[in-house]
This record gives sequence, C-alpha cells and structure tokens, in this order.
Amino acid sequence: MQGLIGKKIGMTSVFDDSGKNIPCTVLEVGPCVVTQIKTTENDGYEAAQVAFGEKKEKNTPRPMLGHFKNAHTTPKRKLAEFNLDKGENVKPGDVITVETFNKDRWVDVTGDTKGKGFQGVVKRHGFHGVGDKTHGQHNRLRAPGSLGASSYPSRVFKGMRMAGQDGGRKVKMISLQIMKIIPEHNLMILKGSVPGAKGSYVLIEK
Repeated sequence: MQGLIGKKIGMTSVFDDSGKNIPCTVLEVGPCVVTQIKTTENDGYEAAQVAFGEKKEKNTPRPMLGHFKNAHTTPKRKLAEFNLDKGENVKPGDVITVETFNKDRWVDVTGDTKGKGFQGVVKRHGFHGVGDKTHGQHNRLRAPGSLGASSYPSRVFKGMRMAGQDGGRKVKMISLQIMKIIPEHNLMILKGSVPGAKGSYVLIEK
C-alpha cells in the first residue's frame, strides 16, 4: 500500500545518535481497513480505498452503512484512496497497519492547517503596518496602507495581499523523516511538524 490514513496525536522530541534534541510529531497510523478495490474495468484506474477511525452507526448515512457492510467492517470516519505496491494483492476487509512503512525512511504527509478565521494583513501576510506610532500615527499601526489603485486602474488587482480568510488550507509536507515506528501502539514518530490540529486526520504516503 502506497499510503495510509492517520491521526495527529501531538508533538514530542527525541534525541538522535549525536545527542541532539529533535522536535517530532506523533501520528497514530492505522489500522486501516480496505473497503473497496478500484479496477480499470469498472472505474478506469487502479487503487485501494481504505477507511480509518470508528464512527457511530446512528451517525452514518444508510448508503455508507451498506458500503461498510460489504467490506465486513464497522462504520468509519475517514476514507481515502491509495495506489497499491507492485504485486500487492488486497481485498475488501483486509487490515493494513503502520508496519507497511517499516522499509521506508521518508514519507509525505497531507493535512488541513488550523483555521484562523478572517485575519488582517499583519497576521495573514506579516505586514508591519503604516509608519510608526512615534510619528503621529494613532490608527494605522496594523493597516495595509495604499493599494495603489487610483484613477488607473480604478480597481483592485486580483491576488493583492489583503485581509481575509487565513488557514484551513490543505497542505502537503514532503520528505519527512521517520524517526521511529511503534507497531504495538500503531504510532509513527516523524521529524518536524505536520499540518493540522491535535486529533485531525492526515494522509501519509510513501
């Protein structure tokens, strides 16, 4: 399997062989259940759909209840598709664990960043504000300043760095080093940070 679904547990730090303290992220990876096999004949491509995270039956739509029943598993919270390794043969109902990454040293992780809501230009883009409060400014400290749109072009160009929705974007961190895998607890420790809040779901790919 080329990837699995995981959950961000939090951050910690580990010491490497030289004694250096390395900040790390702890992920709970799997166990994931294969719920469907996509084939070229039926779907136009080949992939495996996997599911992770328990969900109450009363909160699951009826079509999805039938989907999980066909895979001989309980309702799950998160679904995702991944390519299969060359020569790999899986079927619905198979359970894939974090041990599928035992031979890998680097992975890519995709997650949704923390949503910050509507933010001004200082927090969103790192602006310094207009002037300085020692120069007679009293209400410009966090303002964006001129937009440069006078009689020409008499409009605001698309893509201008202005106030607006910040965070809540899908971000992919590439080539994160696997520091340790703890299969008995389904844990993976990665070097560095991973997008998302504690408890959020992420996709881990080889």
